[in-house]
Amino acid sequence: MLKRKLGVANKFVLDTTVPMRAENIVFASRINNNISYVSKNKFRFLNISHYFDNKIDWSYMVYGKLWAYNLNYFEYINQSDIAKKESLRLIESFSDSIKDNRTGLEPYPLSLRIINWIKFFVQNNIDDKRLNQLLWSQLQLLSKNKEYHLLGNHLLENGFALLFGAYYFDDKIMYQHAKQIILDELNEQILRDGAHFELSPMYHSLMTYRVLDVYNLVFSNELFAKELLQFLKQKVELMLSFLKVITFKNGDIPLVNDSAFGITPKPSQLFSYANQLELQVNDIQLSDSGYRKFYGDNYEFFIDVGEVGPTYQPGHAHADTFSFLLYISGRPVIIDTGTSTYEINETRFYERSTYAHNTVSINKENSSQVWAGHRVGIRANATILENNVESVIAEHNGYEKKFGVKHKRSVECLANHIVMNDDIWGNKGEAHFHFAPNEYIEVKENLVIGQDFILTFENATSLAISQSYCAFEFNEKKDINKVSVSFENNLTTKIDFL
Repeated sequence: MLKRKLGVANKFVLDTTVPMRAENIVFASRINNNISYVSKNKFRFLNISHYFDNKIDWSYMVYGKLWAYNLNYFEYINQSDIAKKESLRLIESFSDSIKDNRTGLEPYPLSLRIINWIKFFVQNNIDDKRLNQLLWSQLQLLSKNKEYHLLGNHLLENGFALLFGAYYFDDKIMYQHAKQIILDELNEQILRDGAHFELSPMYHSLMTYRVLDVYNLVFSNELFAKELLQFLKQKVELMLSFLKVITFKNGDIPLVNDSAFGITPKPSQLFSYANQLELQVNDIQLSDSGYRKFYGDNYEFFIDVGEVGPTYQPGHAHADTFSFLLYISGRPVIIDTGTSTYEINETRFYERSTYAHNTVSINKENSSQVWAGHRVGIRANATILENNVESVIAEHNGYEKKFGVKHKRSVECLANHIVMNDDIWGNKGEAHFHFAPNEYIEVKENLVIGQDFILTFENATSLAISQSYCAFEFNEKKDINKVSVSFENNLTTKIDFL
C-alpha cells in the first residue's frame, strides 16, 4: 500500500516519563516465528538473503519496501533458535539509529515491532528501564499516527499493538483507544462467514494469528476485567472456521489475490494454537466472502464468485473474478499465477491481471482496473444467480462498459467430472488455464490430457499452449504450462477425472 510521507507528527521523541511495567504480565507464544535471522547480521526475507558487514542499515531499501519492512518487524527475535543475548544486541543496534529510520517509524512496521518486542520482553523476563523507555516512546508515536487513512489490516494492526502496549504498561487510556479500534475494525473486517474482508487467504491467516495472540494475551491476564475475551473468542473461532473450509486437504491455503506461502503460520499451526487455547473450529457455509468450494470423489474445486473487496480500499485484490483452483488427489493441478512482488513494475501488473488467472479475458483487457501496486479503479461487480451444494452460477459486469457484455460463468461439480460454461454473447474471449509446475499435459485438438484428468472444450476456436510461470512464494518463480482457449459467445469446459 502507498504510505504517507514522514511528517512532523511522525518524528521519534524519546519520552522521559515512562510508566512502570505491569506486574505479573503473562504471555506464552504457541507458534515460533519463521527462521529469518540466519546468522550474525545475516537476514533472509521473501527468499532474499543479505549480510550486513558491520553496522545494520535498518532502512535498507535495495530489495524493496517489503523487505525493509520485514527487517523492521523484529519477528526474528522470537524465532526458536536465536539467543536472548543476540536478540538484545539487535534491539540495541536498531535503537541507536531509530531517529533516522524513516521506514521503521512508519505505523505498520512500528505496530508489528511493538508486538514482537513485548512478546520477547515478557517471555524472557526482561524489565529494563531503557528498553521500556524505547518501547513506550514508540507506543506514543503510534498513538499519534494510527493509519485511519489506509484502514484495513493496517489500522487493525495498530489497534493490536496498542492493546499489547496497554497490557504491558497497564495503561487504561491506551487500552480504551485500542479496544475501540479492535471492536470497530473486527466487526467490519470479519465477514459473516469468517473471512477477512480483504479476501486474501494469506492476510486472513495473518489476521487469525494476530487475533489468536490477542486472545491469548487477554485470556492469560486479569487486567481490564478481561472484557474483550468473549468478543475475541467469537471472532477468532469464526475466522478459524473459515480457514478450515478453504484450506485444501494437503494443508495449502488457496493462493488467490495477494497470497503466498512462507509468510504466515500454516493452517495446521493455527489450529494447534487454537486447540491449546481451547477454542472451537466449526463447520460453516461460505457466503459473504464470495468464495465457494466443491468436492468430488478425488478433487477439490475452489472458485471466486464474489466482489472485489473491500469496496473502499481493495489494496490486495486482483482482476480475477470467477477464477478457480483445482486440486486432484491432494495435489495442485490448475493454479493461480500467484504473487512474487509488491514492487510497482510490469511483474506486479501482470500478476494482478485477468490474463494471469483462470478466468475469461476479452481483448486482453482486465475485468477490474488494477493499477499501481495496491489500487483498483473501476471494478467488476459480481452477482450470484444460483448456488447449491453442487453448483454455482454467477455473472459480472467488468466488461460491460467497454464491450457491452456481462461474463456469466456456471460450474457444476459432480462426483467424477466438472462442467463449466462461460457466456460472453456477441464477443470473442479467451479462457485461461494455468497448470502447476511439473504437471504433464498434452494438447490434442480440443482436449488437454493430463495424468489423471481430461479437459474437453466445446465451441473452442483454438487452443494454444505456452510457457508461463507461477509464484508460490515472494521472489520465487517456477515454470509452468498455460493453455489459452479462444472462443466466441460461449465455451463449455468439461473436466473428467480418470
